[in-house]
Order: sequence, then structure tokens, then C-alpha cells
Amino acid sequence: MSNRLFFIKKCSNLAQLMRINQPIGFFLLLWPTLWGLWLSHKGIPDKVILIVFVVGALCMRSAGCIINDYVDYDIDRHVQRTKMRPLTSGKVTKKEALVTLAMLLFIAFILVLSLNFVTIFLSAVVLILSWIYPYLKRYTYFPQLILGILFSWPILMTFTAINTPISSTAWLLFLTNTVWTIVYDTQYAMIDREDDICVGIKSFAVFFGDMDKFLIGILQLCIVFILGIIGWKERFTVVFYFFSLFGVIILFTWQQILIHKRTRIRYFQAFLSNNYVGMLVFVGIASSFC
Repeated sequence: MSNRLFFIKKCSNLAQLMRINQPIGFFLLLWPTLWGLWLSHKGIPDKVILIVFVVGALCMRSAGCIINDYVDYDIDRHVQRTKMRPLTSGKVTKKEALVTLAMLLFIAFILVLSLNFVTIFLSAVVLILSWIYPYLKRYTYFPQLILGILFSWPILMTFTAINTPISSTAWLLFLTNTVWTIVYDTQYAMIDREDDICVGIKSFAVFFGDMDKFLIGILQLCIVFILGIIGWKERFTVVFYFFSLFGVIILFTWQQILIHKRTRIRYFQAFLSNNYVGMLVFVGIASSFC
């Protein structure tokens, strides 16, 4: 293989390691970040702040994937869906993964330096949680809860970044996103449930058992209820209620239909549809500040 082809192949493998070929995770982190940006600014945010948070979300999502794969190196070999990941399959070495991780964290660090001390401190918490999260599935059934907190953390940072007190609405949005993350990551964990049980991995999907569809439905109702409170509290426009909130209800209903089939492909389809949930909520919030 020529040096050029080797370089292209290595870049492709590193891109897969960072999940650039699977942008759903980036969008699931981006949407709540955008919710917070528009809510904290009461409209279109400052361009510099917007760039910092969007690029930072991309870097931290990719860094989180590398951390997860590095920690789960031995486990991933025993799971059907993950055994061919670049690090586990040997397409990328551990050293290459760590170098890539260091580069992503350096970029994120440079970006966050443009913000104030409180936001820099909160970003350090994100990094700590990113390292803790992969280990939780070995000892607790609730790793999705920590992931929810991790993915909701940028909402708080969008307020501190502009020296604005974190409002009660921001905390409600934080709670909404935490519960939503539990919902979609449990749907994702349902794909690997049988493999996870065999290798001793814990998750809400394993913990819920045959009650999974019902409990996910309860959590989805909680999300709709809290979003309704946020809309009422902030006096959002009818677009939020009749387009965003109603659209979320339809998508959650569709997800229930999908997971009722109890097949891996249906679980995955339900998980992917959450991208539109995040988008609908963002449209509702953004339109209310136009």
C-alpha cells in the first residue's frame, strides 16, 4: 500500500473512531446546547459564543467516543455491534487514539479559554464526567443518568458564559434533557441488551427488563409535561405548542410503536428519531424569541 493510500485509510479509521461518520451523537449534544444558547440570550446568541459552543460540542463528543472506546477496549470485543470498532479491531492503536484525544481536548481547551472562569471550571467537570461515565456500566445500572447530566451540562454553561444567573427555566431545561437522554440512550442500550447481560454490563435497559417500554413511556410523558411548564413559564408562542410540543408527542408515540416490535433495527430507528425531537424543541424555543 502506498503512503498516500495508507494515510487516507488511517484518516478514515480515525474519523470512525471519532464517530464523524455517525453524526447523530453530535446532534444529540448540539440540540440542548442550542436550546441553552437561545434561552440564555433570549434570541440569537453572540457569534463568537455560538462558534465556541458548536465547535466545542463537536470536539467533546468525539473525545467522549474515544474515551469510551479506550476504556471499553476489552468489553467491545464481546459485543456484536462494537467488536469491529477501529480501536477494538486494531485499525487504530491505543497510542494513536490517545494522541487524537489529546488534540481534541487541546482544541476544546483553547476554545473554552475565551470564556470566563466559572465556565472554564464547568468545562473541567464535563471532562471528569466523560472519564467516569464508561466505568459506571460495570458497577451500576444507571450510566444513562450520568450521560444525561453530561449532555445537559452545556445548558448551564451557556448561561455562565455570558455572566447570566442560571434561571429556574434553565434548570428545568437541564432536567428535561437529562430525562430525554435517559430515554434515547436506554433505547440504544436495548440493542445490546442480550450481549451486555452475557458480559456483565449494566444499563437501564437491563434494569428495566420487560417493563422497558412502559417506563420509557412514563419518562416521555414527563418530558412533555416539563416542556409544557417551560413554555408556560417563558410565555412561548403557539409555534412551540402546536408545532414543537405536538411534534414531540407524535415522535414519542412513533418510538413506542417501533420498540414494541422488540427488534434491534427498530430500537435503532427509535433512537435515531430523537434527532428530530431535539430539532423540534429548538425550533419552538428559537421561534419564541423572533
